[in-house]
Amino acid sequence: MATMTVKQLEDFGRTRLSKSFFMREFLYSEISQVHGIPNIPDDPDLAIAAGRALCENVLEPIQDRLGRISVRSAYRSFAVNAKGAENRNQYRCAVDNAACHTWDRKERGFMGATACVVVTSFVPYYERTRDWTALAWWIHENVPAYADMEFFQNLAAFNIRWFEDPAYKQSITTHVVNPHTGDKKSLVRNGVPAIEGPFARFYGPYLESVGSAGQSRTR
Repeated sequence: MATMTVKQLEDFGRTRLSKSFFMREFLYSEISQVHGIPNIPDDPDLAIAAGRALCENVLEPIQDRLGRISVRSAYRSFAVNAKGAENRNQYRCAVDNAACHTWDRKERGFMGATACVVVTSFVPYYERTRDWTALAWWIHENVPAYADMEFFQNLAAFNIRWFEDPAYKQSITTHVVNPHTGDKKSLVRNGVPAIEGPFARFYGPYLESVGSAGQSRTR
């Protein structure tokens, strides 16, 4: 398990990952707090590199267009994730989160990073419509650097991942019923959308509700 002095951890937390995000906001973990396990990377440089790629390529483009992103959960050290996996029924942590929530471990030689976030401007629309797909389709068309998205019921929070492997196929999965189809099927699987685009018909009303022009790029 990695250790740092308070001063070292303060300096690490001040690391700027992109114009809007610093490392410190990605380090909070309820598992770490409750079980007293430091959420500190074994390889700080790799964690910074992966986190920087996530922020610059995925989170900043979302925040630039849709407004403030709130980070719910992000980096998990190997030790913290192991505790979460040990209590999987309670904490729902994957056994292996390398290049996902565990930013400082690679998967098949590729680095990656995941954060669970809430798009603040989307919450009122979601609470009114329960249509999480509006946000999913907007990101799919406008933020091509994402690797995976996984949507949850509370606040339409979602895991979003950046992954270095250029051959990786995108996916969008959900734990929430799709109001358009009445099921929980993936919107995107192995890089292929379940329906044909463009998808502005799904996210247009949301953009109108926040006063955004939201021009999409057809993929």
